[in-house]
Amino acid sequence: MYPIVYLDCIHIKVRDAGTVRTKAVYLALGLNLSGEKELLGLWIAQTEGAKFWLQVVTELKNRGVQDIFIACVDGLKGFPEAIETVYPKTAVQLCIVHLVRYSLNYVSWKLRKAVAADLRTIYTAATVEEAGMRLDEFESKWGADFPSIVQSWRRNWTRVIPFFDYPPEIRRIIYTTNAIESVNMSLRKITKNRAAFPSDEAVLKLFYLALMNISQKWTMPLQNWKAALNRFSIMFEDRMPIR
Repeated sequence: MYPIVYLDCIHIKVRDAGTVRTKAVYLALGLNLSGEKELLGLWIAQTEGAKFWLQVVTELKNRGVQDIFIACVDGLKGFPEAIETVYPKTAVQLCIVHLVRYSLNYVSWKLRKAVAADLRTIYTAATVEEAGMRLDEFESKWGADFPSIVQSWRRNWTRVIPFFDYPPEIRRIIYTTNAIESVNMSLRKITKNRAAFPSDEAVLKLFYLALMNISQKWTMPLQNWKAALNRFSIMFEDRMPIR
């Protein structure tokens, strides 16, 4: 049983049928009841439709993941629906960090700090109503210059707002994704000097070995985990295992 599972990806170049293709390697990272990280799976997506995501989620279920409270995903088409099919009680939350990072792609370096600060007022708001007001203010200030950012937040709003159902202890864990970001940074270090991998199998072998090394450092729970676990115990009392 995992209170939170993050799903993220890294793009790499792989030789496939004589040509070099960019492929997505997906990682599922769970936080267990002790607040420690566990890598749950590693997949190379050949296609990224609903069928692929259903296969991934079904595999997690078959391998023993009985329940997930919150699945934090990167707005992948078909993935939220796949989670809700296999884990109907799981809350699907769009990853705030990914949405902010996507938004800042449209912003020049000179304005990034100011735009990021105004986006922060949205996801750190106390209530969903206040967050909606902050989004309106953001649109009034930046909408003319960055309409794509506003459209992205409006389009994904129904997947953003479940976040406001949770108390601050749980929210911080959802939007402070140091857990998955540190893993990605380590994997990017070992891939950045490689032009292309010879095969999918070569990618999986290298990532597997790297992740075994990375996971040896996962000896401590996340910061302030006790406060978050107490909240989970109250909010999901009927689904918490007897410890």
